[in-house]
Amino acid sequence: MKIGIIGAGNIGGNLTRRLTALGHDVSVANSRGPHTLAELAAETGATPVTAAEAARGAEVVVVTVPLKAVPDLPSGLFAEAAPGAAVIDTGNYYPKERDGRIAAIEAGLPESRWTEQHLGHPVVKAFNGTYAQDILERPLPAGHPKRIAVPVAGDDEAAKETVRRLIDELGFDTVDAGGIDESWRQQPATPVYGLRAGAEAVAKALAEASRERPAAFTA
Repeated sequence: MKIGIIGAGNIGGNLTRRLTALGHDVSVANSRGPHTLAELAAETGATPVTAAEAARGAEVVVVTVPLKAVPDLPSGLFAEAAPGAAVIDTGNYYPKERDGRIAAIEAGLPESRWTEQHLGHPVVKAFNGTYAQDILERPLPAGHPKRIAVPVAGDDEAAKETVRRLIDELGFDTVDAGGIDESWRQQPATPVYGLRAGAEAVAKALAEASRERPAAFTA
């Protein structure tokens, strides 16, 4: 598939490494410009582009930037994406450490719903609670008893299925975590966040989540 990745930090960089190794056509962007991605491009064969160009023709776009940077992404970002493009949101709200206060999230809006509203495109929430190194170091074949499962939330069932197939190809199981209005179940400090476990344990952790946001993740 043609895949665009916006954000070349730990998650974005490692997804670039794995997805190019699997044979996908990957374009990658960051906030500092394509010239700063020469090393990653040389290592992986990915094409460095601007954020505005990353979604062009893409069937999957990964948005993996700090939440506070989402409103600054180019408008019309997905205007030239492939029809029905799946947009993966890996983001988390860290008000004290990084993002500052976002009133709508503090009032209870799920983080990915806030992101979706700013992007103007449906999103699929995945990888937000995944350790970046696990993307490189912990993939396992389907059926392996120690294969890690990733929760996946989204309203667009076709896009969610595309993302789940891609995650399976990357070497991880998935658990359907419901729609974006239920995606608070995988936000920071929930039982599933950072959980390295199989599908059954991940489903149990999602069910045990509390909607109350802990003080460490409020502003």
